[in-house]
Amino acid sequence: MSGKLRHVAISVPDPWAAAPFYEQAFGLKKVGETDSSLARGVYLSDGTVTIALLNYKTDEAAGERGRDYVGLHHIGFWVDEIKEARAQCEAAGGTYYMGEVPVKGNIFYEVKYRDPNGVICDLTDHGWGGASKDGGTPNGPALRNPDLEADRSGL
Repeated sequence: MSGKLRHVAISVPDPWAAAPFYEQAFGLKKVGETDSSLARGVYLSDGTVTIALLNYKTDEAAGERGRDYVGLHHIGFWVDEIKEARAQCEAAGGTYYMGEVPVKGNIFYEVKYRDPNGVICDLTDHGWGGASKDGGTPNGPALRNPDLEADRSGL
C-alpha cells in the first residue's frame, strides 16, 4: 500500500479568524467551507495538502477531547486502494473508529482509524478537494458545495 499525507484537520474556536494566519504566513488558498452535522469550517490548500480548520458542533462529534479542544485533530492519507489500506492499517495495529465507503453517490468520504496511540487517521482513495495525490495540479474530488458559506452563529 502506498499512502500520501494529504489532509490535516485542526480544531479551532473560529475557523474564519484562524484562516488568515495560514493564508498570509504560508500562502495557502481558501478552497471551500464545510457545514456538516459534525463541524463547520474552512478548507485551505497549498495545491497538494488540504488543511481543514474545524469548529466541532458537539463534544460527541469532536471525540474524547471535546469541542473546546484546540490543536491537531486528525491527519488523512490518500491511499491507492481502500480495502488494502484498511487491512494494512489493521495489521499494523490500527483500530477502526468510524466512517464507511458509500455504495454509490458521494465519493467525498473518509474511513477513520486510530493508530496504537489513539491518533485519528483518515483513509480515502478519492482524496480531498484542493489536494493532489502526487503533487502538481489538485486532482481531488470537487467540493460538494463549492459556494457554501457555513453558519458562523454560535462561534
